[in-house]
Order: sequence, then C-alpha cells, then structure tokens
Amino acid sequence: MRYYPKIEFDVEKAAEFLELSPSRLEDIIEKRNLKQNWDEYNNIYRFEGHAPHLEDGTVLIDHYDHFELVRGFPKIKRAMLLEPAVKRSFSGIDTVAVEEKMNGYNVRVIEYNGKLIAFTRSGHICPYSTERVQNLLKMDIFTDHPDIVVYGEMAGPENPYVQKHVYGIDSLEFFVFDIRYRDTGKVLPLQMRRELAEEYGFKQVRLFGEFDIIEAPKRITEIIRELGRSGREGVVIKDPEMVLQPIKYTCSESNCNDLKQAFKFYNEAGRDYLFSRVVREGFQSHEWNESEEDFKKRCLSLGESILRPMKGTIAEVESGVRISDDFRIRVKDLEVVEKFRAYLERLGLYVVFEEPEKTGDEYVISVKKMNKSTNDKTLAMLEGQLWS
Repeated sequence: MRYYPKIEFDVEKAAEFLELSPSRLEDIIEKRNLKQNWDEYNNIYRFEGHAPHLEDGTVLIDHYDHFELVRGFPKIKRAMLLEPAVKRSFSGIDTVAVEEKMNGYNVRVIEYNGKLIAFTRSGHICPYSTERVQNLLKMDIFTDHPDIVVYGEMAGPENPYVQKHVYGIDSLEFFVFDIRYRDTGKVLPLQMRRELAEEYGFKQVRLFGEFDIIEAPKRITEIIRELGRSGREGVVIKDPEMVLQPIKYTCSESNCNDLKQAFKFYNEAGRDYLFSRVVREGFQSHEWNESEEDFKKRCLSLGESILRPMKGTIAEVESGVRISDDFRIRVKDLEVVEKFRAYLERLGLYVVFEEPEKTGDEYVISVKKMNKSTNDKTLAMLEGQLWS
C-alpha cells in the first residue's frame, strides 16, 4: 500500500499506541487524514477528518522512543431553543454553570521540549499564537503538572482570525476555558479548573454563576440579552462536574456580526456557516415570543448584515479596489513574522505584510489577507458573467 510520503514513523508501534490495527492506521494515512506539521515540528502529526475514537485536530507526537497524544477539543453542540435544550442535555443534575463564550480562536497549549507551543483547533502549530502564549503564560503550571493541556480562547483586536474590540484588550490575550489530561482527554471539573488556573495567574473566561436547572433558561436569557448589548458572543452551559457534555448559545448580535464579515467575502464563506446563523435567528425569535416591533428590528438587523457588506464589496471592486481582510499582529521576534507568513501561505492564503513598526520592545505589523475568490467572482459578474 502506498503511504502518504511524509509519514515516516513506525506504523506498527504507533497503531499499538493508538489502539488501532496497523491496517486501520495505514488506511488513515493513505487517505491523508493524518498529516505532518512543518519545520522544527515535523515529528508532530495532526488528525484531519475521521479517525476512530479521536477528535479532529488530535495531535500525535513522535518522541522516537515513545508516542504522545494531545486530544482535540470536542465539538460543543448548540442550543437552538434554550429551555428544552437545557432540560434535555442536563437531566439528572440540579444545577448548571454558565461561562462566557468569547469571540476569538481556540488554541491548546502544552509544554514541548522546554517551551510552550500552541495548537489550533485543527492541530496546526501556529507560529504567531505560539509566540503570544510564550510571552503571556508562565511555564510553572506545566512544570508542576506535565500531563495537562490548557485550552483557551485567543481574543482581542490584534488577531489574525477574529478581530474584536469589545473586551477592553489592546492586543491579544489568552483566556482559559478548559484543562484536560493529554492522552485521555479527561477534563477537570469546572471549579477545580478555575482554582488551578487562578493559582498560576492565568486569565479565564468569565463565570456568570451556577444556576438551578429550573431557573437556568430565564437567567441565561437575561445574560444573553446583556452580552448582546455589549457586542459579545454568548455563553457555554456546563455540568459543574464536566461529566455531561456542555452546550453553547449565542446572541443575535453575534450572529449578525458573523454574517456581516462573511458576506463581505461572500464567495469564500461556506453555505452551512451562513445558513446556520440565519436559522438561529428564527428559533431565538420564536422562543423569546417577540412583539411585532422587536421582530421587525431583528429582520432589519439580519437583512442589513447580509446585504450591506455585500453591496459594499461590489462597489469597492467596481472602483478598482481589491478587498481584503485587514488585521495587525504584534511580535517580539521578527523571525516569527516570516514563519507566520509561510504558515498562512501553506494554508493556501494570499497575504501581504506591511513593514514592521517598532513599539517598545515589540513590533506591530499590518497584514492584508486578500480574498481572491470574492474579488474575482465580483469582477467577473460586473463584466457580465452569469451566475451558475
């Protein structure tokens, strides 16, 4: 059988470690559902796509004399109607804990060869995220607890993926929302995790409280309305012991903000991404039993989120402007800039980096991520091409 050429580890030994048959692992490799990371991390592999009993983004580290696993973060399902979802998902327990769902990007942090490294949800090692966590986080927790993975949200305006100015952050910060054990993925109970993270000085997502299961939907609705007014994303509802799977619930304002960004680059955004956010609006409007006036406001917000950015894109392209997703990054080591550029290009993105500007002991770099598909499609239709 022809293997994906860069997979060079001992397949039989890796299969035994993963509790798979060698033929099953060979099949995963052949289908390129196990891929190698780059450069100095070429002994670290990521699972992309289906693999038995492993979450997408799970990472396999080949230490040459043994293997190690860093489990991917389980996908959290979404409540469409809050009250029945809470009742069904948390039957059998008396209370649920509610934490903020921050709008950034998910990373896992581990200690590796004496340094911290950051994995994205898909299992890539992002050079920018890695330098940020090395500057933001202390090593102590990993020295004292070498078998843990710290999961967090990278949020703030200097963010390559989701730029948000609503958190009172000037650059980019890391907020812990989970701590798990490496090989098993077993999660710490919520209070234990919060105490451990606080002990080591980590910032954490906000805890709104622990609520009786009966009153929780009402309290969560109040929280969601307040978060929406301040432009934030939503909440994650959890079993305090973390035995039952958490669920998430988002604000209408967050759905509309996502759509604004997506329809600016309408030919890059996936249909499922767009459609699911519109569906959420319908269910939330129904559950909140909105007045006709409030319903019309929601319709107006939703419609503007879709049409206004798209119309702006068409006008810009017609005027000769190439639209781009613009963001800034902040680094201490300029070598990270080149690594990050190469990383984005390997992911298939076309990026333009401006000259670094020195700010104290750091450098700030403006970056344009060019959205070729939307630019080309819009220009073609302006020139008379038909939609097919």
